[in-house]
Amino acid sequence: MSLLQILNVFTPKDGDSRKVARDVAFGTGPRQRLDIYAPCDFHKPLPVVFFIYGGSWSDGDRRNYDFVGRAIAALGYVTVIADYRLLPDIEYPTFLDDGLKAIQWVTANILAYGGDQARIALMGHSAGAYNAMMLALHPRYAAALGPRERIRCVVGLSGPYDFYPFDGKISQRTFGAVINPQDTQPIHHVASTAPSMLLGTGDKDQLVYPRNTVSLSNVLRRAGVFVREIHYPKLGHAQTLLALSRPGRRYAPVLADVAAFLRDHLA
Repeated sequence: MSLLQILNVFTPKDGDSRKVARDVAFGTGPRQRLDIYAPCDFHKPLPVVFFIYGGSWSDGDRRNYDFVGRAIAALGYVTVIADYRLLPDIEYPTFLDDGLKAIQWVTANILAYGGDQARIALMGHSAGAYNAMMLALHPRYAAALGPRERIRCVVGLSGPYDFYPFDGKISQRTFGAVINPQDTQPIHHVASTAPSMLLGTGDKDQLVYPRNTVSLSNVLRRAGVFVREIHYPKLGHAQTLLALSRPGRRYAPVLADVAAFLRDHLA
C-alpha cells in the first residue's frame, strides 16, 4: 500500500460531506469512471469543482483521493474526481481528451447530483494541474468545453506549466515524441479571456520547480488575467496536496487559500 493510499484510508474525513456517486461511467473504458462528492445537506444547485490528480501521467487512482473530494465538498461544492487513461497504454494528448470528455459529462449530467453546470472550477495537483491548465487554456479544449463563462476559475498546485526543452525522464517519456512540443506548454496558450487563476507551489519542491508557477503567473498578469500566486516556504511537491487533508492542514493553509479563492471566483 502506498503512502497516499495509507493517508486516504486512515486520515479522518470531513464529516459534513459525503460521496454521493461512485464508479460513474463517462466513457466506455475501465479508466473512464468518476466519483462525485457533495455537502451532507444542501437545497440548491451548487458550484462544481472538478479535481484532477497527478502521478506523472503514468499512475493514479481516483479512489485514493477521497480525502480531497470530501474536503472540497465540505467547503460547499459538488466535487468530481475522474480517472483518465495513463502512459504507457496511451500517448499525449489522450489524458487531456479524457479530461475533456469527463467535464463534458459533468456539464450534461451534474444537475442530477446537485451541481450547477454553469459554474465550474478546474483544480489539479502536479500533472493534474498541468491537465487543468491545458483544458482551460488550450484553444481546442477551451472551445470544446462550451461557453467561456462556464469555467469560472482554475486552481493549480505544484503544476508544470513551462518545462520545454524536455530535459527530465518524465517529460521526455510523456512529450518527447510530440511533433510540436511548444504546443504542449500552458504558458503559450494564455489569452486575455482565460479564467481567474490560483497558482500555489512549495518553495522546497524539487520535482516541479516553483519557477513553473512564477512563469505562468507572469504571463497571466501580462495578459490582464487575475492570478493569485502563493508560495509555501516549508512545503515540497507532495505536501501541497497532503495539506488538503485534515492532518496536513496544520502545516500550511492550502485548503484555506483554496476556499477563499473559490469563494471569490466561483461561489
